Amino acid sequence: MSIVYLSLGSNRGDRIGYVQQATRLLGASEGISIIRTSAFYETEPWNMNSDTWFVNAVVEAKTTLSPQDLLKECQRIETQLGRKRQQNSNEYSDRTIDIDILFYNKDIINDENLTIPHKYLHLRAFTLVPLLELIPNFEHPVLHKTISELHNDLENPEMVFLYGTRVEI
Repeated sequence: MSIVYLSLGSNRGDRIGYVQQATRLLGASEGISIIRTSAFYETEPWNMNSDTWFVNAVVEAKTTLSPQDLLKECQRIETQLGRKRQQNSNEYSDRTIDIDILFYNKDIINDENLTIPHKYLHLRAFTLVPLLELIPNFEHPVLHKTISELHNDLENPEMVFLYGTRVEI
């Protein structure tokens, strides 16, 4: 059984509803058991042109799925919830749901379609703030810094609000 951390985010439609639905669908998936979730955060878009803020959360789960099978299940749920991926585009766009694998145990994976730990998690307040709730002392297996240290290293963090309340980052 592996422990994984997944980032969930939505900035289209019923943002809270999509994050809740994705969490329920993940927990109902064969081979995935939700342990706990972070609070929901409202965050400004990161590295994209959009006026619509995201609702983000992090889910801690146990899984018997391989990293590649977990990725397939996350993408299946994204599609089920109406996620439309732009073909041949490296630009981020608004989405009903986005599910990213942040950590899979302390494994390091660099496949063509999957990088674990997530290659940008250390640059994003919207992933680090929820991770601070769940695993502040977890050491990033590549950067060898704790989540708390990575959070402290942020130079220009995006705005993050506990849903309805500003959180100092």
